[in-house]
Amino acid sequence: MSLPLRCDASPVWAALQTHYRNHGAQFDVRQAFANDEQRFARWSFKAPELLADLSKNRIDDATLELLLALARDCGLEAQREAMFTGEPINLTEGRAVLHTALRAPAQASPVGAEVAASLQRMLAYADALRDPSSGITDVVHIGIGGSDLGPAMAVQALQPFVAPHLRLHFVSNVDGHDLFAVLRQLRPHSTQFVIASKTFTTQETLANALAARAWFVQRGGSDVARHFVATTSNVAAAAEFGISTTFGFWDWVGGRYSLWSVIGLPIAIAIGAQRFEELLAGARAMDEHFRRTPLRHNLPVLLGLLDVWYRNFHGYTSRSVAPYHQGLRRLPAYLQQLEMESNGKRVDREGHELSYATSPVVWGEAGTNGQHAYFQMLHQGTDVIPVEFIAVRQPYYGDAPQGELRQRLDDQHRKLLANCLAQSQALMQGKSTAQARGEAAPTASPTLDPDVLARHRSFPGNRPSTTLVLDQLTPRALGALIAMYEHRVFVSGALWGINSFDQWGVELGKALCNSLLPRFGSVDVAGLDASTAGLMRYLLDSSHSQA
Repeated sequence: MSLPLRCDASPVWAALQTHYRNHGAQFDVRQAFANDEQRFARWSFKAPELLADLSKNRIDDATLELLLALARDCGLEAQREAMFTGEPINLTEGRAVLHTALRAPAQASPVGAEVAASLQRMLAYADALRDPSSGITDVVHIGIGGSDLGPAMAVQALQPFVAPHLRLHFVSNVDGHDLFAVLRQLRPHSTQFVIASKTFTTQETLANALAARAWFVQRGGSDVARHFVATTSNVAAAAEFGISTTFGFWDWVGGRYSLWSVIGLPIAIAIGAQRFEELLAGARAMDEHFRRTPLRHNLPVLLGLLDVWYRNFHGYTSRSVAPYHQGLRRLPAYLQQLEMESNGKRVDREGHELSYATSPVVWGEAGTNGQHAYFQMLHQGTDVIPVEFIAVRQPYYGDAPQGELRQRLDDQHRKLLANCLAQSQALMQGKSTAQARGEAAPTASPTLDPDVLARHRSFPGNRPSTTLVLDQLTPRALGALIAMYEHRVFVSGALWGINSFDQWGVELGKALCNSLLPRFGSVDVAGLDASTAGLMRYLLDSSHSQA
């Protein structure tokens, strides 16, 4: 595939700059609603398992038409097809990007047969292990990065579907406190360890795996081969560790796109084969929506274009994700890797330095907790930060609560949804100084000048937000939601002309760590910069220890 046009090489880029100066910078969402009674209907979009309300964003038809023209100029549709058909679009590593094949029908993919065989073997193992007759009550998944964030997020989100006799634990940090806090809860004979590392050489994962094996043996565990399993392509290294059961995958499965593969083993153990298939089905439905729906009504495309509009023209440096569902509390952390590792790049596909910004900072917390933490800044801070609200229409608790408890839980869910809508409404509407001046403020100082107080209690408003609504947080809905985010990241990366599928930025720190680690044994600081040398001396000087 020939390299597509980079966004700033398109004449539409200059047209968008002019459009922003003359129109976009002054756009007021409140006035847009006043001028168009149908704005919600026209700017809400359906996709599999999702309703997306884009109406509170600083966008209109003229802006969208320019963004769509930019997407076409940059060959978005051809780039999309190249990904789906397995062209090596990960240019720096010479690899295809086929995570969509992991959930596609076998006959629809060039690697469908081997994917199906791998999936069925993994699911059969998962169902056997999750059967109470296996004696396993605790599963400890040891991985890091994409091998941890995806499975950990999905198991948390789908907790009501987890087998009631199982506890899933996720260990990723090389800090021994992470592993030890889990081990102290366990018994060797009822614990299964899953070691997730494609190469079986990941430093943090191997350190935790070796410590877990030491605990297992010291506590009387006698069958490492039975209680340890690996998702890896390095069968020889796993065998040397003592593992005989391995599940391999392919070099076209990127870590942050891998939960659909055998890396999803802990998800399958938790929710079972049938529901794991539903997770894949939801993602597959979103794949079809992304691949087949015209750009003007294509949800991942619209969100990706909005990201470009905000990042490169409005200059917004971050986006906050606020899922109003406790099950999705790990979603912001998952999205941080998905987006910032994919699109946090400063050169284009040919290695030329970019003259424009790429990935925003993605961050967030579950509602309503975030309202009592950082929403102050969102409403009254000096930076405008677009917010992405995620609401779930119907709660699902697994074992259905009854009587007064159910009534109270339903009431709490209504409060949750009301808070979600109220926050997006407040961001948009704001509050004028005159409105604040006319309101009572019981907690305010009685000696404060009313006009000064009114300025403290005013909100600028016109702060953009998107609201995504799921009907219920099921495996299928979660699959569609995650796939939507994957494709959205692809869209913005495609327009920016970057490779969204490598991650060289994580390599330098790893290499330096490997060179520093041996120095800790002898406090060898020769050749180090003064800061690193000073810190190493301090860390290893026992005279600084407190009694």
